[in-house]
Amino acid sequence: MPKGYVILTEAINDPDGMAAYGKAAGLSIAESGASILAVDPNPQLLEGDWHGNQTVVLEFESVEAARTWYESAAYEKAKPLRQAAAETNAVIVSGFEMPSVSE
Repeated sequence: MPKGYVILTEAINDPDGMAAYGKAAGLSIAESGASILAVDPNPQLLEGDWHGNQTVVLEFESVEAARTWYESAAYEKAKPLRQAAAETNAVIVSGFEMPSVSE
């Protein structure tokens, strides 16, 4: 089963509010068993348009685990803090498993 990833692009309007969100969200992430792969306040745009000034990438055991975290009671408490402090785009994507190559 492929991993699940949550990617958030955030246009932060209230750094103090985001710090409060980070503490609350961090607890819910730890409880879920997810890994924080990246928190980049200065992503390097290579092509096209990119939203926000911070990008976050979280890794979960599966897409289902990512959705369970996003809809969890613990994250539901943190989410309004983020929504008040930043304009955010969020997606869940499925990891890619390379098919076996037979000779």
